[in-house]
Amino acid sequence: MSEIKVNKLSPRSGTDVTLGDSGDTFTIPSGVTLTNNGTATGFGDNLEWQSVQTTGFTAVAGRGYPCNTTSAAFTVTLPASASVGDQVQIVDYAGTFNTNKITLGANGLNINGATDNKQLDTNREGVTCTYVDATQGWVATSGVNSGTQALDPVPYSVDFLVVAGGGGGGQGPNGGIGGAGAGGYRNSYSTETSGGGGSSEANISLSVGSVYTITIGAGGTVSGDNTQTDGVNSSIVGTGVSITSIGGGKGGGSSTNAGSGGSGGGGGELRLTAGSGTANQGYDGGNGTTGPDKGGGGGGAGAVGVIGSSTGNGGNGLASSITGSSVTRGGGGGSSGNSRANGTGGTGGGGNGGSGYPYNASHTPSTAGTANTGGGGGGTFSGNGQTGKAGGSGVVILSMPDANYSGTTAGSPTVATGVSGNTVLTFTGSGTYTG
Repeated sequence: MSEIKVNKLSPRSGTDVTLGDSGDTFTIPSGVTLTNNGTATGFGDNLEWQSVQTTGFTAVAGRGYPCNTTSAAFTVTLPASASVGDQVQIVDYAGTFNTNKITLGANGLNINGATDNKQLDTNREGVTCTYVDATQGWVATSGVNSGTQALDPVPYSVDFLVVAGGGGGGQGPNGGIGGAGAGGYRNSYSTETSGGGGSSEANISLSVGSVYTITIGAGGTVSGDNTQTDGVNSSIVGTGVSITSIGGGKGGGSSTNAGSGGSGGGGGELRLTAGSGTANQGYDGGNGTTGPDKGGGGGGAGAVGVIGSSTGNGGNGLASSITGSSVTRGGGGGSSGNSRANGTGGTGGGGNGGSGYPYNASHTPSTAGTANTGGGGGGTFSGNGQTGKAGGSGVVILSMPDANYSGTTAGSPTVATGVSGNTVLTFTGSGTYTG
């Protein structure tokens, strides 16, 4: 092996110097520093910088791109073919990546070992993407202001149905007892509506690797006369997501007011005013009446509770097909009243009211709200020896594309895949999902 020691290589003619022939390999020992004081190209820190980009484009290896997302987010598509050592550099020109993100399109090659697209979402972020091999594909070899990682996974959209626990039905020794309101009902699926006449909500965006906590609200309880309680909230909480449905209002008793909540509880005979529902979650309960005394029905997700002067029925719930089949939830509880038939629970799990005064051997007992529907409990006249009934617990349902489902859950939700291309998680108890 021979060795050449010189201080400078210059062309004999023209301006180009060629090193070796095609296929040759030149090895640079470790510890050697290459210094570029001119405009040489082909080295990782000598990219050819382009003009400011404001719309989507396909990148070319060996180039750097200042990207301005002030007006809108856009996609930078990485090259469809690449050689080991190819590089593309992207920088946030105007400090707007957090508001309007850059999506990195994989374009058939891997990024960090997978074909998923990535994104740049931190203001003033800059990143150099280097192609290392077919297995890992493009990886970040340098990053500025890149947060926890230079190439973030792209969030994905998920539809939800969140129903809170229904209120506990009223209980008291007087004849007119109110039914309870249904738990709040919030829905983003398809064009289906939310409760209280609200329109369908926007779906939520889940970040890959983030943990989302699912809380299932319990139904309101009843332990004796005038002890009924409101239902408990259900929710989804995590990175960038906070969805809460309010528990249903309790039914009015002999000496207790009806509760307001997701849907309002029905009024009793001595505290006539019904509870109010929550906008875009549920309807008001029905007022109670006197002479003869009658309780009002609890409000439902789809309708108000019926006033006591009529039948005292609970308001109906709403149907959703988020699980692949139509299921109705969020019915209000029926009431109890003097000298008339007991009110029936609204469709969607509302409990029936019990028979009121006068005493009779064939009185009909009240019923509880159905579990995992958020149905309100039925009102109970305790003079017949009956005890009050609880509201039904809530439910949280998530629907996401099959390709995005991570498979990481806690709390044992029911998992159904291939529901029109989606994976559907049904939480009937509290738990978590990791995006």
